Amino acid sequence: MLAILIIIMFGCLLLGFPMFMSMILSSTVAILVYLPMMQPSTIIQQLMSGIDSFALLAIPLFIFAADIMSAGHTAKRLIDFVKSFIGHIYGGLGVTLAGTCTLFGAISGSSQATVVAIGKTLRPQMLESKYIESDVNGLIVSAANIAALIPPSVTMIMYCVVTGSSVGEMFVAGIAPGVLLFIVFSLYQYFHAKKFNIPRERKATLNEKVKAFKKAILPLGFPIIIVGSIYSGIASPTEAAAISVLYAGLLEMVVYRTISIKDLGKIALSTGAVTAALFILLASGQIFSLVLTYANVPQLIAESVLGNDPSMTVVLVWVTVFFFIAGMFVDPLIAVVVVTPIFYGPAIAAGIDPIWLGIIITVQCILGAISPPFGCNIFTACAAFDVSYTKVVKGLPPYLFIMVGLSIVLIFFPQVITFYRLF
Repeated sequence: MLAILIIIMFGCLLLGFPMFMSMILSSTVAILVYLPMMQPSTIIQQLMSGIDSFALLAIPLFIFAADIMSAGHTAKRLIDFVKSFIGHIYGGLGVTLAGTCTLFGAISGSSQATVVAIGKTLRPQMLESKYIESDVNGLIVSAANIAALIPPSVTMIMYCVVTGSSVGEMFVAGIAPGVLLFIVFSLYQYFHAKKFNIPRERKATLNEKVKAFKKAILPLGFPIIIVGSIYSGIASPTEAAAISVLYAGLLEMVVYRTISIKDLGKIALSTGAVTAALFILLASGQIFSLVLTYANVPQLIAESVLGNDPSMTVVLVWVTVFFFIAGMFVDPLIAVVVVTPIFYGPAIAAGIDPIWLGIIITVQCILGAISPPFGCNIFTACAAFDVSYTKVVKGLPPYLFIMVGLSIVLIFFPQVITFYRLF
């Protein structure tokens, strides 16, 4: 059954079928041919159960808030704020891009949205300042991944839906790895710019810094609202997402007046289209995961690669390998839905903290998102900046090595993730 499942799925992909259709068709054939005891209505039930979770409501709300802010001037205000403080150092624009991606990640929770919102503004400036185009493309695609580690992270929400882990804990646990990734990206930009003698920007005056801070102070309230309300127990993640939509709407329509109520309808349609595509993928991933379970794939993989009594390190190494490979070919959320059940049981049995495991999985998903041949961030950049696939991929190797290094650090030093439990 497994062989037929894989052949049909990849055959459909080669014929140009969308990913969700490939998974649904292959799963349906497997159920009808090999699982006659299962009623055909189960297919519909599983498709519905894949998106039947209250926690998933936070995803479209966070996307809607991010779309509102992207349509306004929030991204530019954040860029000007970061640039005013660090734009004058070596690699200042590169560090500004990484820093703004970190801040915007606290609004969007989506690496693809961050690629577009921040990249479209800063990329032309970096090219004018004599930055190497391939390195600029690679930095945008990679730094946008910080958004998946800084709350609110869509990938983290999906992991919590699959495993039943605490969304609030996952959000807080992702902050330190996200900041660490920003620091390492910034150091690389500094030394890279110094080596190639890339011109530095003019140092902002104190008055310019104060003005930039005043303009950015309200957008900077997003992390406080999201993390603060969840961690203090005032709001659940879904409630915090709803609050973020209200905050974004008031900010852009009332305070800044950059968008109108008429614009809000168009933004909602855009959010709806993205959410629909995302939820269709999640539903198809659920039925595909069910068939894999009936085919005993989780048990087979666990027995063949993990053995009878695997250590924590062995489990985490195989988790990184499987998720990295999965992320190269499918959307990170699909990887979470399909692959997580395979390793979650053995990981818990080996004594691995579910939050530790969740952050490791998130890092591998975003690593796969910038890895050829089918990393989703790569194609997002190609479409957003109208550049060739080669020009994006060429600048990725340094950032891939950095993220592999981060994975190793998080495996051997889980305290980076669980630091919040000290307070």
